[in-house]
Amino acid sequence: MEFQRNLLEYISQTLITTGETISVVESVTSGCLQLAFSQMPNASFFYKGGMTAYTLPEKVRLLNVDRAEAENCDCVSENIAETMALNVAKLYESDWSISTTGYCTPIRNSAYKIFAYFSFSYKGEIVLTKMLELHPKTQSLNAQLYYTEFILGCFKSELNKVVMVK
Repeated sequence: MEFQRNLLEYISQTLITTGETISVVESVTSGCLQLAFSQMPNASFFYKGGMTAYTLPEKVRLLNVDRAEAENCDCVSENIAETMALNVAKLYESDWSISTTGYCTPIRNSAYKIFAYFSFSYKGEIVLTKMLELHPKTQSLNAQLYYTEFILGCFKSELNKVVMVK
């Protein structure tokens, strides 16, 4: 798995320059974002860590996701992604956080679609939540890698907004 080197370097340099930290919680990407952050230059200066919370009980227990809501939507919604992002940032005491939840294979619960929600929090506030849908014939690993690359690109854009304000 090779991620765009310049994208990883840009994120690394920006977080180091601003003195900010990040944590990650993943479901649908199942560790791909954690791998990407670990490959960034000087990651130990800004990357606090991450977790993969793949099942409903873990999302409820570790991330305070509402069980009834999670059962109702199979843990895949905008609100679930936002709850995950806010709570992983609290757990790791990080400035930024990224969460993912969704589907990388078409199943009945997803109406046979492949899509994901991702959310970014910054200093305790949600700054971006989006849904990304892929073609239903996309292979699962390709879906996970595409989600990861897309999310990292969006994160770069959010970092730019904060840097412009500072």
